[in-house]
Parts: sequence; structure tokens; C-alpha cells
Amino acid sequence: MSSVLRVRRSPPLRGVCRVPGDKSISHRALLFGALADGLVEAEGLGQGGDNLSTAAALRALGVDIQLGDGRARIAGVGFAGLRAAAEELDCGNSGTTIRLLLGLLAGRPFETRLRGDASLTRRPMGRVAAPLRQMGARIDGRGDPARPGDVFPPLAIRGGNLTGIRYELEVASAQLKSALILAALQARGPSELREPARSRDHTERMLGFMGAPISVDATGAIVIAPDGWNGRLRPARLTIPGDLSSATFLIVAALIVPGSDVTVEGVGLNPTRAGALDALRAMGAELEVAVTGDAMGEPVGRVRARAGRLRGARIDGELALRAIDEIPALSVAAACAEGETIFADLAELRIKESDRIAALARELTRAGAAVTERPDGLSVVGLGSGIPKGGPVVPEHDHRIAMSGAILGLRADDETTVPTADIGTSFPSFAETLAALGAPLGS
Repeated sequence: MSSVLRVRRSPPLRGVCRVPGDKSISHRALLFGALADGLVEAEGLGQGGDNLSTAAALRALGVDIQLGDGRARIAGVGFAGLRAAAEELDCGNSGTTIRLLLGLLAGRPFETRLRGDASLTRRPMGRVAAPLRQMGARIDGRGDPARPGDVFPPLAIRGGNLTGIRYELEVASAQLKSALILAALQARGPSELREPARSRDHTERMLGFMGAPISVDATGAIVIAPDGWNGRLRPARLTIPGDLSSATFLIVAALIVPGSDVTVEGVGLNPTRAGALDALRAMGAELEVAVTGDAMGEPVGRVRARAGRLRGARIDGELALRAIDEIPALSVAAACAEGETIFADLAELRIKESDRIAALARELTRAGAAVTERPDGLSVVGLGSGIPKGGPVVPEHDHRIAMSGAILGLRADDETTVPTADIGTSFPSFAETLAALGAPLGS
């Protein structure tokens, strides 16, 4: 494929499609499969760069993982079977990889160094490092005078001899929560974790499915009680639902291209993750959502989207948390809606693969929308029936910014160009899937 995707104004998008396996769940399938007591087979696994980074890191820690055609065979070794890596673990562009590995390695009695690409190296890790240090791990990294007391990759961690913790997370974060759960499973004594709001619960669902000593009490606290547990998860066949974050780009494309009617099948519909669908409904989107099955405690189903008039809405609080990864796609819907959409309570977007708030403000402004950037979000006055401008998208190595620019280009009269290298992180078949639905793409 060419290094640049060329997007032109699209006729109606029509058809039924699927998306790659959920990126977040795929990370966990690889990690938890490595901790099983025997062979784990996973199907529907995400094949993007982030998931490949997790697989490569686990191989370096002594886990035999075979990948191919969306499937994985993982020879689980349990926590105790992990071995010190001969070299630094390269986490690529993946914040999930590095943060969950910190939790995994916090309990291992050897030192490991972790690094990433230029984008990951700028992402702060103090929020994860602080509670892991309280539990007994030693974590060192690069400092930054602009953020005193924080720590940045590359990181060195030496684990072992952890003690359970009672900890209240300052922000709701599935990555932080999952890292602490992995550490708590290796600690002496129980741990109790509380969030200010409920973040996505893929970790709790999958670990419960595989027999980990984890529960959620009546107050909503996550309780991990590892004493007497053998440290190995139950081997199981893992089926990964389609990635709702990837599907949201196709859903928004269908909503903004006149005459479109697109159905995405086999997609994960976990309610802690499905805020994007609720946000789109608030904007007047015509969606049909049906749960058709279950995978590892995760509801799975289909979403049908038909083009129609969208209106501005307010996306903040709990709704914003449940849609945090889909905000780039939702901002495109906002740019094509009538009236103003407010995105708030999203300061976390400042420290993703890019500063997503700044990047979205820049790209939507380039396309002709009226955007006001705020510390924790942005307001977007949409074009309504107006036509956005095309031009070159500058994703700053952020896959979601790249895909947002591409779907907005389906409404533009002039050509939009997008670097394809910045899409493969999570949705390698993005262009092929859009083209199969009728989008006029070139390279």
C-alpha cells in the first residue's frame, strides 16, 4: 500500500462489514493467556501494531506465542514462569502495553527495561508508577522539568515482594486499574481498588472468566484476594469481539455520507465501553443496535447506521469517559452536525498518542468547522449541510486522528490525503473495509 491514502467525496456507503478484534481485549487476551496454566487459543485477535507490541514483549519474557490470521496459540506459563528479558522491551506506540506490563512485572523478581517510540516516550507514567512503588516495586525513568515528580519512558522496573494495597484512583482509567490488578494478583494480602467513575471493565470480565480471585463488592470496589491462589489462570478458548472503536469510524462515515446504510456485525457492546453509541443517539443518529451473543462475559452484536441529520449535543462526565477513545470519530460527527457540540471532562486526551484535543482542533478548523479549544475538551460548531474542506491530514503518528481525517474527507469536494502508516496501529484493514462499502479511495 502507498504511504498516502487519497480520499475523495463519496457516494452512499452501503453493505455489511466486520472490524478487527477489539484492541483493548486483544491486549488482555495475550497477557492473561500468558498467565494461564497451559495452552490458550484466541480467535478474532486484533492484528494492529499495538497488539503486536504486546505479543513481542511477552515472547521476550519467555512465553511461546504463535500468531496468524487473527488467531493466537499461547503457551501459558503463569506469573512464576516469566523470565527476565535479554534486552529492553519495545512497547512501540502502545500505552496499554507499557502500563499493563508495569503491573505484570511489578511482582517479578528481576529487572526489566521498557521503551517505546517518540510518542510513547512523551507520555507520563507517574500515575501508574506511584501506586506500584507503594506496593513495593522499584521504578525508575526519565524526568521532565515541566512535570516535576512524574516519570517518562524509557523505564526500568524491578519487582517482587509486593504487598496488597487499598487505593483510590484519582481518575477513572482502565489501563491504570488493570496494571494495579495484575500487581495485586502477585501481592501478599488482599487489595481493594476504587475509581471515581466506572471505566471499561474488560479486565475484570476476562480475569473472572479465567478463574482469577477477583470480585466487585456491593460498593463497586474491586477486590483482589490472591492468598492461597496458585498464580495461574484457567486455560480457556478466548473469542475476541470486534473493536467498537474501529467500528465507530465506519458508523460515523455512514451517518455523514448522504444516502448511506451500513451494518457492522460481531462488534463488542460492553456498556462500559459503548458511550459512543449513546453520544451519537444524543446527536440524533439513526442507529439500530442488537445484542446477538456473548464472548467471555462480553456482549456482542451488530450496529446498523443510516445517514441523517445530526445535531449538536453535550458529551461530558460519565458519557465522555465511556466514549474517550471514540472522541476523534465523534468530533467528525460534530463537524457535520447542525449547531454546537461540547466535549468536556476529557483532559486525559492531552496525553494520548498525540495531544488529541489540540490535534482535533487543528484538523477540524482546517476542514472549515468553527472550533474552540478548551483545557479539557473543545466546542465544535458544525457545518450542517455545508461541505468540509479537504487537504493533507497531519495525524502526528496518532491512528485515531488519521482515521478521523479520512472519514471527514468522504464529505469534502477536494481531495484529502492521510498517511497510511498512522492507521495500522489499530485498524490495518481500514481502507479496504471503507472501499468495500463504496468509498472512492486511492493511493
